[in-house]
This record gives sequence, C-alpha cells and structure tokens, in this order.
Amino acid sequence: MKLRRLSKLGKLLVDEGLVSEDELRHALEAQTQDNKRLGEKLIDLGFLSPKAMLSALAKHLGVKCVQLRHGLIDPAVARLLDRDEAARLKALPLFKVGDVLTVAMAEPQSLPTIDRVSALTDCQLNPVLALDGNIAEFQEKYLGEQVDIDSFLVNLTESEIKVVEQETVDDDAPQEIGRMVEGSPIINLVNLAIMTAVRDKASDIHIEPTKKITSIRYRIDGNLRELMSAPTSMHSAIVSRIKVIGKMDIAERRLPQEGRIHVVAEGREIDLRVSSMPTLLGEKIVLRILDKSNLNVTLEKLGVGAQHVDRFRRVFSKPHGIVLVTGPTGSGKTTTLYSVIDLLAAPEKNIVTIEDPVEYQLDGINQIQVNEHVGLTFARALRSILRQDPDVIMVGEIRDTDTARVAVQAALTGHLVLSTLHTNNAPGAFVRLADMGVERYLLASAFNGVLAQRLARTICPYCRTSYYPPESALRDAGWLDQPNRVYYKGEGCKQCHDSGFRGRTGIYEILEVNEEVRSCLHRAKDEEQIKEFVRQHGWRPLREEGLRLVEEERSTLEEVLRVTHVETEQRIRAEQPALAAAT
Repeated sequence: MKLRRLSKLGKLLVDEGLVSEDELRHALEAQTQDNKRLGEKLIDLGFLSPKAMLSALAKHLGVKCVQLRHGLIDPAVARLLDRDEAARLKALPLFKVGDVLTVAMAEPQSLPTIDRVSALTDCQLNPVLALDGNIAEFQEKYLGEQVDIDSFLVNLTESEIKVVEQETVDDDAPQEIGRMVEGSPIINLVNLAIMTAVRDKASDIHIEPTKKITSIRYRIDGNLRELMSAPTSMHSAIVSRIKVIGKMDIAERRLPQEGRIHVVAEGREIDLRVSSMPTLLGEKIVLRILDKSNLNVTLEKLGVGAQHVDRFRRVFSKPHGIVLVTGPTGSGKTTTLYSVIDLLAAPEKNIVTIEDPVEYQLDGINQIQVNEHVGLTFARALRSILRQDPDVIMVGEIRDTDTARVAVQAALTGHLVLSTLHTNNAPGAFVRLADMGVERYLLASAFNGVLAQRLARTICPYCRTSYYPPESALRDAGWLDQPNRVYYKGEGCKQCHDSGFRGRTGIYEILEVNEEVRSCLHRAKDEEQIKEFVRQHGWRPLREEGLRLVEEERSTLEEVLRVTHVETEQRIRAEQPALAAAT
C-alpha cells in the first residue's frame, strides 16, 4: 500500500485507541528496514492483535473481513486455484454457494486480482479481507503437497450422496450455527462421514465430543474404529446439520432425540437411524446405517453352509408354526429375519411385521412400529394383527410372557410366526419360553425350529498369510493332536484398516423340530437333556459349526473361539459321552 494510505490507516488505529502514537511511530520506523505492511509490523511488534488489525483494516477499506479457520474452508473449492497462483495473488477460495465464490484476499479492493481469480474459477466473486499471514498459513494447509485432510477435507459431489427431502435450518436456530450448517464444509463433512461408512460397510457411526477433538468412529465388522476426527469448534455445527436432515429439534440439546435420514449414496437408497444423547462435553450422535443391499436374499450369502440349506428351507417354509432366531445383540438376527421375509414375500401372502424400531423399509410388507408411550406394545399389536388376516407375522423380539403366549397361540392357529430371542443356543430357546410361563405342550406343538447364530469376521484376502495359533486356542478347539494342520490369518493392510479381517459371515446351529424332537421337548427336564437327544437328529453346537470356517480357511481359530465362547470346553466334553452313546 502507498504511504498516504498507510498514514490514514495509522490515524484510524490511533483514533480507535488500538495503538498509541508512540507505538505507531516505532512501527513506521521499523517498517523502513524490511518494507513490511504497517499492520503486519504492528502485529510483529506485539502492539496489535491480528483480530483487531483485521477489523480496523476492513473498516478502513470498507470491505468485509474474515479470520480463517478450519470448517470455514471447503477444500474442494480451495483447490480451484493452484498453489503457485494462489500464493502470487494472495488469495484463497473459501466456499461456493451457487455460482458465487467467496474468496479470502489480502487486497479485496484490487480489481486486477478479482478479475484474474474470476477468470480462473469461472465464478462470480465475493471477495473478503484476510491478513497475509493468515492466508499463507491456510494455503499451506489446504494447497500444500502434504495436506492433512484427516476427516473433514473432502471432495464429494451431489451425485455421490444426496439427502432426500432435505429441510432447511429452523428459523429459531442461532444465526451463527445456521450459517455454519448451511456452509458447504459442514455439509461435506457429514457427507464424507456417511460415504465412508457406506464404502467400508460400517453398521454405525459414532460422533462424540472430547476435550481436544470431535471423534468420528465406525463400527466395522463388529468393532469400533476411529477413522476420522474434526476440530471441536465444528462439533455443534455437525450435530445441527445431522439434526436438520434427521427432522429433529435443533434447539433441544438437553434431552435425547431420535430421527431418521434417507439418503442416496453410490446409487443406492440408504436409511440412517439417528440417536442423539447429551453428554458432559456436548451431544453425542450415533447413526445406524441401514443399507438394503445388505439384506442378502441367498442362503449362501447369509453364510448358511451347504449341509444346512435343506434344513433351513424346511424350517422356514412351513405354512404355520413358530421359528425363533436367537443370539446376543449384534449377532445378525434381524438381518436374517429380513432376508427370510424377502424370500417369503409374494403377492398372494399377507406379511406383517411388528418392530421396535422398524429398521429396513420393505416394499409390499406391512410394517408396524411399537410405541409404548401410547400403549402399542408387541403383545397388543400382535393381538390386533391376528384380525388382519395375516399369513406370516414377524415379531421383532419376544421380551415378555404376554408376547410369548400370543405368539405361540398365533402359531397354533394357522400362522407362520418369526421372532428373535436372546439365548446362547438353539435348545435354550425352548427352555427360556418355558421359564416365561408358556406351557411345554403348547411349545412342543408350535415349534418348527430354532436358529442360533453368531457373526465371525472373515480373513482379509489382501493380506492373507499362514500362521500357527497359540496352544491355548488349539486346546480349546480340541486340535492339539493335529500338528500338521495349516492355519491362516490376515496380517493387516490398508484394505482392512490393519485388522486382518474384511467382512463377516454367519455361524448357524439349526434345531429342526420333527415329531421325535417334539416328544423330547415335551418330556425333557432341562436343556442338557434336550441337547443329548437332538444331537442324534443332526444338531451340532455353534462351536463345532464355527470350526468349519477354520477348516475352510475362511476365518481364524481365535475369531471362531471368541464368538462361540458360550460353548465352553467343559460343555463339549460333557456332550461327547452322549454322542458316543447315541452312535
């Protein structure tokens, strides 16, 4: 700038009381030695803060100003100028709304600079003032060769991910948060978080505040992994953006909320179930990824072995009776039932589901969501459904005696009832319902079969290698006498995030109920007697079924032992005499 203009700036700084005349005179004298701008010199000497200097300079030039920070800059837009051109022009594109590009410039009143940036970006310009040093700092961060885009620098287009029926920020929302939510960096960050989950086949996204960062973790193959993070300054805007598209109350931060988002990502329709929870450091958001493409419609993709396919089909294809899928939370029970429903769906069948909550929305299926606040429980909904002429009824979970009794009665009166239960194995499902108070003779008559399942991680094909498991694992598997067996695992690579595993498959034990088994269920005193009998009719415990995956070189021995831990070594040894007697 010319000396005359600098003098006007100096006078303004003195008039505003930002610097004294002595400080200004000292800065002017020092300025002659290195030809730095007056403002920069005042900042270097500690006479003036960058924020105060920026405000004063903007007032002097009659322009808008900005102090650059992460979250204000869309990295895809920043790269509209290459590094050398941006450095020469002392400019950095920030974000784009329609055809208007907002650019931080050291000289926003320079028409040649504005024309040049406009020509290079083919956009109308909204120039804003930023300090030289601030621009240079963020040019290095966003345009340098070693750019750390950690998790919020993203280059996504609308065709890659699109929110369906997107709403705008509530008018009552704080203006600053509203502006941040509407800015494309926050939108791109949320898009990136969702896109990463879809591409890595994650089941959940955890967005949680910490003292230093906002941590974004993904549950991939059953385990949480932190793949992304963002500055804590962005947390409120991220939460607000998710609440807006999830149709939640953006102003309510003290109570838990639930919402739902429908997006199109990579050409697929995906539902996200949103849950917010207030914590000491801010609201935590968890998004459950509900990708319909994960509903495998073939038994082989579910992981049902060839030796069980016929038995699986017989259990689920009977016109009436009850079939239960058991296992702990996260073992894939709901996915299995949805896949079965998809296989059973036909124009001539009336299929009704009762769920809490409805996860996947299926075409041609009547889905009911439980609402206990208004009295719509599983049992009450099930009683009403029986008057709706159903052929197949899916009950999300049998939680209490009332639901269990109604489900069994429905199965005995000509309906096929599918449901889930939390038990460790298939024989335990019968005992659990009997303990709930359902008469054994009714259970014996109603049961078609029980499917117990677990999900085991499969070896990553990109880093597969042979290894020898520890002796304790071989002992638990009963394989100490097989020293020449070859075992495989994944070493860990970028494709599997250094875990050695990529994807999961099901481990199933199927208890098919025929007339002989019905008789046993009616007479048996406990779970062990049921096991002893059904062993003779083809049932095998989960651990034995899981070890087939190791024999087929699809999973590791340690992984199978981990997910089938309920079948302890003592139980296996206890069952061996019964098996020997039966054979």
